Amino acid sequence: MSMASPPVPLQARELADWLADAQRPRPLLLDVREEWEFEHCHLAGAMHVPMAQIPMRMGELGDAADIVCICHHGVRSLQVAHYLVRQCQGKVFNLQGGVEAWAQDVDPAMPRY
Repeated sequence: MSMASPPVPLQARELADWLADAQRPRPLLLDVREEWEFEHCHLAGAMHVPMAQIPMRMGELGDAADIVCICHHGVRSLQVAHYLVRQCQGKVFNLQGGVEAWAQDVDPAMPRY
């Protein structure tokens, strides 16, 4: 029985560089926060699926080769990332520090909470 690779930690700056690299396929940005949090701020192009809805909405993730899980500080997204790894869903990354780290390190204009 082969073990799936654990989620890969990804820093906000690393994700920004990845998204800016036209030669690299764009990952699926999976924001797992609650509706009000997503409405307050999110990364452009992110798909919103609240954490509790992940199991029943797996089909919406398609066959993305790379998925970056995102939440406020990186805790909920890490739980989702581990779940996705167990479901054999492509290569799964977790945005360390979440949207808070993105606002701090990449986009200071992003609203914070």
